[in-house]
Amino acid sequence: MARMSLLAFGINHKTAPVDIRERVAFAPGKLIDALKDLVTNARIQEAAIVSTCNRTELYCDAGQKQRNNAIIVDWFREYHKLEKRDIEPYIFLHPDQEAVRHMLRVASGLDSLVLGEPQILGQIKDAYATATEAGTMGGQLDRLFQHTFSVAKQVRTDTAIGASAVSVAFAAVSLSKQIFDTFDKRTALLIGAGETVELAARHLHQSGIGRMIIANRTVENAHTLAQEVGAYAISLPEITQHLAEADIVISSTASPLPILGKGSVESALKKRKHRPMLMVDIAVPRDIEPEVSDLNDVYLYTVDDLQDIIQEGLRSRQEAAQQAEEIIDTEVSHFMHWLRSLDAVSTIRAMREDAQSLRDIELERAMRLLQSGKSAEQVITEMANRLTNKLIHTPSVQLKKAGYDAREEIFDAARELYDLKDRDL
Repeated sequence: MARMSLLAFGINHKTAPVDIRERVAFAPGKLIDALKDLVTNARIQEAAIVSTCNRTELYCDAGQKQRNNAIIVDWFREYHKLEKRDIEPYIFLHPDQEAVRHMLRVASGLDSLVLGEPQILGQIKDAYATATEAGTMGGQLDRLFQHTFSVAKQVRTDTAIGASAVSVAFAAVSLSKQIFDTFDKRTALLIGAGETVELAARHLHQSGIGRMIIANRTVENAHTLAQEVGAYAISLPEITQHLAEADIVISSTASPLPILGKGSVESALKKRKHRPMLMVDIAVPRDIEPEVSDLNDVYLYTVDDLQDIIQEGLRSRQEAAQQAEEIIDTEVSHFMHWLRSLDAVSTIRAMREDAQSLRDIELERAMRLLQSGKSAEQVITEMANRLTNKLIHTPSVQLKKAGYDAREEIFDAARELYDLKDRDL
């Protein structure tokens, strides 16, 4: 069996609701410290963390085949200061081959809220870079990530999994268009300037939104995106001054605390004379207080609420997904073969070292005999016989023992190992 003990575990949108996911999300600025703490206190060799709005997943090389994975899960729970009952019902654990399969499926967009969405691959690449920087990315986990990147690219190239422009951002914009007519007269406020907000901005721009405001903690980032889509950039503190202008609010930041509270939204509604407002919170932890949904004239949706809309865009991707699964089946097998080959390498090395040790002993003896005056022919013949006997001694003993124990599989292995299949045995 392979020495590496892979484990993929965590929670995602399939196993846990948003209020649980936001409790175990890792802030980007704390990931490096978390990784170092994980490998030290959970006593594992390699680790990487993928933390997005839809999933928090840990990929580990535990290094021991028969270890108790509860140690790693306990670290996860204790790090986030959660009781067992609060988190255990939502955790998944995938060991070894299933860990490889899970990672390939995630990177290829087959495990995403939106089937085939491409953003997750970039997020996995970010996780790889962070783990490398933290010093927790070892040789074998590195190989898994590189294999994953290659397979995800193959899936994109060989199937139509990404042919449709479907994403969480696209779903948010689709929802906006369903709720509001005269889209060209509406104003959208986008909070954040990450990839999801950028996608939403581009979808809104292409759909003919009347006006866009982009708010970000770093105004320069907001300006960069705003210039590309014809929007107006503001800082986060300026949101309350412009909130009443917004018919549509789409928020996706990495803030650990809500950006918009019930009070500020209520004030904005009064200024709007209670004209309806659509608010789509696609951040984890949430950017908009859940209590906002209690207000009249506000339609508040989270990432979980977008699933019905998203399903409409999935039909064209089902056949491509099946093709992708077939590619992944093959590539999981390839990776596991490589992993198992590591044991062959170590076994071959041990056999070679033993043989070289026997060779050196016999060579030294032969040199002494030559120096004592014995004929070269006699010394070489004797050395060849002794070396042959020593090399086959241990296999012969083990084969006799296998015969005594009626272990036919040992004989089959020996015939295959020494290529004796076609000989008259």
